[in-house]
Amino acid sequence: MSLLNNLFGNATEVNLNDIKTEFDTILFEGEELVSAYKIFRDKWVFTNKRLIMQDVQGLTGSKREYHSIPYKSVTHFSVETAGTLDDDCEMKIWISGTTEPFVKEFSTKIDVKGISKTFAAFVLGAK
Repeated sequence: MSLLNNLFGNATEVNLNDIKTEFDTILFEGEELVSAYKIFRDKWVFTNKRLIMQDVQGLTGSKREYHSIPYKSVTHFSVETAGTLDDDCEMKIWISGTTEPFVKEFSTKIDVKGISKTFAAFVLGAK
């Protein structure tokens, strides 16, 4: 089912041990991985300081862009849970200086409310 979720654009949770080596090279001292989600080849990685959106590019996937959003730059965000006929969840994040949000769809197996709670704690400075 994970492959189908990826093909339809829904995120699946990633084991942090599987990405630790790759992301340790861009984390600064005191920054820690909290959770990560994968959509096909791309990833959203939540640390205790920022959200890192990895965009894997090219046919071989060897080119990668790492877009960092410090939690202090988030002006607001929303989470939409799945409905009866709508089988995915969605998270939108607005950043200061932008009009359009970053949008990501998650499968119903992902605890989108839990993601929202963790994200809110970072954005609101509780962590």
